[in-house]
Amino acid sequence: MKHPNDATLALHAGGDLGLIARWRTERHLAKCPRCQDELAAFDSLREILPELAETPEVPWNRLAAEMKANIRLGLAAGECVREGPRPWLNRPALAGMRAVVAFASVIALLVTGLVLQRPAPITVSAASVEVRSLDGGIQVREGGETLRLLHGVPAGNEKSVTYMPSAQGSIGSRYVDPQTGYVTVANVYAD
Repeated sequence: MKHPNDATLALHAGGDLGLIARWRTERHLAKCPRCQDELAAFDSLREILPELAETPEVPWNRLAAEMKANIRLGLAAGECVREGPRPWLNRPALAGMRAVVAFASVIALLVTGLVLQRPAPITVSAASVEVRSLDGGIQVREGGETLRLLHGVPAGNEKSVTYMPSAQGSIGSRYVDPQTGYVTVANVYAD
């Protein structure tokens, strides 16, 4: 005989079981004295539970006064400990090797930002076909003929164009217009 688990018995004691689960549990309870005892324990727990949920009376004013006294005591103890000399206050802020390293890091960051701000044009060549990125789009050049796809990016938004070269001799560009949300995609393949 399979006994219902504790969760099922607790739900049955509270009247929260569904129709079929309640019918099955009641059939089992009719034959099993062990589960009947557990159900009775859950029922008795439900009777004393409201008593346990009552909030005890708390002396808030006394607690607040004790907290203030503890804070004042901690501040006074901190002042006693801080009486000694403070050698780090007499040294200049930008002295020694740390200042040199910090300055070199800032310079390296600025140089990297300037280099990455405007990447070099991307060029993909396959045999005599040359595919490259331009300021306003992409172009394919074969022999003396040139095909250009211009995406018409407004001035100041050139940095929002993403160029994607591939190893197969093609290049693509993607631009999202910040005002309208329209996406312009251009792909040029070299044969």
